[in-house]
Amino acid sequence: MTSRRFLVVLAILTLAALPALAKPNFTGDWKLNTSKSTFGEMPAPDSMTYKIAHADPKLSTTTKQSGQMGEFEMQANYTTDGKESTNEGFGGSTMKSVVKWDGDALLIETKGQFGDNEFTMTQKWTMAADGKTLTVVQTFKSAMGEGEQKLIFEKQ
Repeated sequence: MTSRRFLVVLAILTLAALPALAKPNFTGDWKLNTSKSTFGEMPAPDSMTYKIAHADPKLSTTTKQSGQMGEFEMQANYTTDGKESTNEGFGGSTMKSVVKWDGDALLIETKGQFGDNEFTMTQKWTMAADGKTLTVVQTFKSAMGEGEQKLIFEKQ
């Protein structure tokens, strides 16, 4: 009888812990909060939005940005299982990305070329517990230098 009670308690505790183990779903329309974000050496955009569709392992994004560096829109499709994805980048360049989970954070490692300049960019996406804030920390490296940005997006 005692072992049966122990198993019931263990099952209840296991089920209670499952939501804490669930990975976040990034689906939604997200708007950059420029006042809460940091841009390093780069100029802050006037506006930036992400439209994200996430049904793990599929992840697709549409990024729109406008500002001092011009306006652009880019669409990308990934899988979160660590397999390489190829997308068209700025100016028709090809970008190759690998996306994988690190606990409840999503890591995106991208290699590409802009003109004659090769670059690598790593993004770490984390979701606030309330699901209303997406933080993207991105680092980039190229022959032109290195930088880091912390972008804070709010769900619309």
